Amino acid sequence: MSNNKDDINNSENQEELINNESHSDYTPASRFDASAVHHLSGMYQGWFLAYASYVILERAVPHIEDGLKPVQRRILHSMKRMDDGRYNKVANIVGHTMQFHPHGDASIGDALVQMGQKNLLIDMQGNWGNILTGDRAAAPRYIEARLSQFALDVVFNPKTTNWQLSYDGRNQEPITLPAKFPLLLAQGAEGIAVGLSSKILPHNPNEICEAAISYLKGEEFQLYPDFPTGGSIDISKYNDGLRGGSIKVRAKIEKLDNKTLVIREIPFSKTTTSLIDSILKAIDKGKIKAKKVDDNTAAEVEIQIHLASGVSSDKTIDALYAFSDCEVNISPNCCVIEDQKPRFMTVSEVLRHSVDSTMGLLRKELQIRKDELLSQLFFASLESIFIEERIYKDKKFEQAANVDAAVKHIDERLEPFKKDFIREITRDDILRLLEIKMQRILKFNKEKAEELIAKMKQEIKDIDYKLAHMVAVTIEWFTFLKEKYGKEHQRLTEIRNFDTIEATKVVEANEKLYINRQEGFIGTSLKKDEFVCNCSDIDDIIIFYKDGLYKIIKVAEKIFVGKNVLHVQVFKKNDKRTIYNAVYRDGKKGPYYIKRFNVTTMTRERDYNLTNGTPNSKVVYFTANPNGEAEVIKVTLDPASKKGNIFIEKDFSDILIKGRAAKGNLLTKFNIQRIGLKSHGHSTLGGRKVWFDPDVNRLNYDEHGKLLGEFNEGDSILIVLDNGEFYITNFDANNHYEDNILIIEKWDEHKVWSLVLIDADNNNYHYIKRFNMEATKRHQNFVGENPNSKLIVLTDQKNPRVKVTYGGEDAFRGDQEIDVNEFISVKGFKAKGKRIATWEIDSVELLEPIVNEEEQEEEAQSNEEMNEQDSSSENLDPDKGKSQQDVIDEITGQLNLFNDEENSES
Repeated sequence: MSNNKDDINNSENQEELINNESHSDYTPASRFDASAVHHLSGMYQGWFLAYASYVILERAVPHIEDGLKPVQRRILHSMKRMDDGRYNKVANIVGHTMQFHPHGDASIGDALVQMGQKNLLIDMQGNWGNILTGDRAAAPRYIEARLSQFALDVVFNPKTTNWQLSYDGRNQEPITLPAKFPLLLAQGAEGIAVGLSSKILPHNPNEICEAAISYLKGEEFQLYPDFPTGGSIDISKYNDGLRGGSIKVRAKIEKLDNKTLVIREIPFSKTTTSLIDSILKAIDKGKIKAKKVDDNTAAEVEIQIHLASGVSSDKTIDALYAFSDCEVNISPNCCVIEDQKPRFMTVSEVLRHSVDSTMGLLRKELQIRKDELLSQLFFASLESIFIEERIYKDKKFEQAANVDAAVKHIDERLEPFKKDFIREITRDDILRLLEIKMQRILKFNKEKAEELIAKMKQEIKDIDYKLAHMVAVTIEWFTFLKEKYGKEHQRLTEIRNFDTIEATKVVEANEKLYINRQEGFIGTSLKKDEFVCNCSDIDDIIIFYKDGLYKIIKVAEKIFVGKNVLHVQVFKKNDKRTIYNAVYRDGKKGPYYIKRFNVTTMTRERDYNLTNGTPNSKVVYFTANPNGEAEVIKVTLDPASKKGNIFIEKDFSDILIKGRAAKGNLLTKFNIQRIGLKSHGHSTLGGRKVWFDPDVNRLNYDEHGKLLGEFNEGDSILIVLDNGEFYITNFDANNHYEDNILIIEKWDEHKVWSLVLIDADNNNYHYIKRFNMEATKRHQNFVGENPNSKLIVLTDQKNPRVKVTYGGEDAFRGDQEIDVNEFISVKGFKAKGKRIATWEIDSVELLEPIVNEEEQEEEAQSNEEMNEQDSSSENLDPDKGKSQQDVIDEITGQLNLFNDEENSES
């Protein structure tokens, strides 16, 4: 055996090396000979690189020219060779493809099924599996396939195909198929190679055609994924399909009723089985409260989730997105093969390349057709002259000694006409004239020949025009594809913006938090100790201590936090409405400070301090207020301070809310005997402003969408749907709303509504009514129970007017203006209303209201009176109205009693 490292590194010498091992002088013992050591680095450098290149180029990554992997290309090529318009057994297709693909029948069969399920290039028959449930296709011997008409129109043209020998040299296969459509974007692709991967998401064929047309016209375009499983996507971070981008994909979840949710569409890459498994896991972990999950999927997805009693369906929808595969992130990675190398591209670049390639193929097809027509025109003209001039009857021709003499004579006779031909007349052309049969000569018709020549010239002229206007030709091609196949490929996936769901806000409070103050432990397993609050196992807990330190920790079954705990509660990140009111002493004998602050963000397990940080500081008063309430406290000073007035009343609403690191305001320099609550306060933050974002049909407090107003406790939101249904809800940001909202606003029980409707129960007559809506959380309908009744006009104007236009035989009556207030009085929303007329009405239009200045002034005055609030609060004086001297005597007596107790103990 050779010991030369170069022999190992050189891949050409590997076979020689193996052959040497089988030589008669070779012995197995030489394998363990120290002098026969081989370095693996050389093998990795040669063999592994060759393997990696093979996997990348020949198996995992699609080619940019036709968007196909080699196995897909070979399947389509085989199906084209077998195509006779009828279905072929998949087993037969697989066997035929094995002439070109050297990797066995399993890989071919799986690739064929995956292509068929994309419903673009393969026309299927039989059980091809289900992408919704994940069920596999039937055995190849039971199912059949043929090329779709789309594939026949778009993919194949042997005249423009470049060929190569198959792996065994017995057949020819295409290097790439001449696809005149961005198949890569329509089908998508996914593959894992050595050192890289490719994940190209499928896009809608109609939108691809539209984008191609826009590109050809020089206009901007955008392409976004469209999945066969439906659902909805957030493409804000799609990054044009380039690696590093991502999209969020959500299932479509509907409310069947308040206790049942239904999933109608699932995220791409998931099946109903995998989706249900993820939901059941979330239920088992307590993240979602549901009694059971039923899978009723057949032709369409239907997964029913039955909720436990007392569980919010709105909150559960968010929890499904947060804790199950109802929402998944997909990271595209558009990697293709170009010029025998992998290349990362954007979706837009792929489209532009494919459209340019399509234009090139269309040009090539036109040029080939033109060349064919020119050849036909040349010989048709030559044949016509040969017959019309009766050259075949010439005596010299008939007496020619041999073929060469005949050819020479014909060439001489054609000499006057040569200037009119598109190319030179060759010997082969004349020999072809000699092959014309006498029957054809006898049937020759000059007029038909001239007509045929004229048609060919006109077609060549048309081709020349198209070649000069290839952009228009390519636009026409994509327009043709969209018109012919567009109806079969409507968009299935809805594009919308998703709101970010915070898991801590939607997780079910599946645990209870307890505290053991004596031993300094908190946790969910301390069932016998003091209950703090409900929580979830992903919450953070904020802990305040009497020395002013505070921190947040993760919920646990049992964890030591130390003694002297002042306050424990679930921590809400970015919560600006929870305000902490505190009084602390700065050091052992320092002054007292009062402060108000919020805590929005913290680092877990890190100590913070609400005091000034002076050693021996102490918190002497503390409250946590979820809506920024500011109470009034009564501070009683130590009588030994010899201060004239030992009482200090302080309203926290006078203290500005600052950051947690603020020192606070000086309360007093004297010793404080005690602090008591004087009176409860109101929120100093005012009502909460609420916005409605129509993009996501959700409420928010972040100034997105339409401002609904400022809401205080007890206020509600009115929802009116376009079918006449209405109901009210609270202003919780977790609420979900329908897509067909007509009106959403702050609920006003005194508002009068006016409407015009077509009553299906009364001969479709037009009715007018005025009414107040009721405060009900149950859906009610002011149009009526008949679904055929129709809402025409709905307004909350104070003095509404409508214009009625009559039609048909009653058109002569002209228009009629109706003052709605005078026409009908206010009644209940279930009242039928008052019929406008029995005549035929063509339309009803809402007019501008009449402005009444007196009513405007009265309304403004009424609003001012309603806005005046009583600032008085319940008096909670801890001293019950006692005089200052009574309080001093009481405190002094308590102090003496305390001193006596200390002396007796000593």
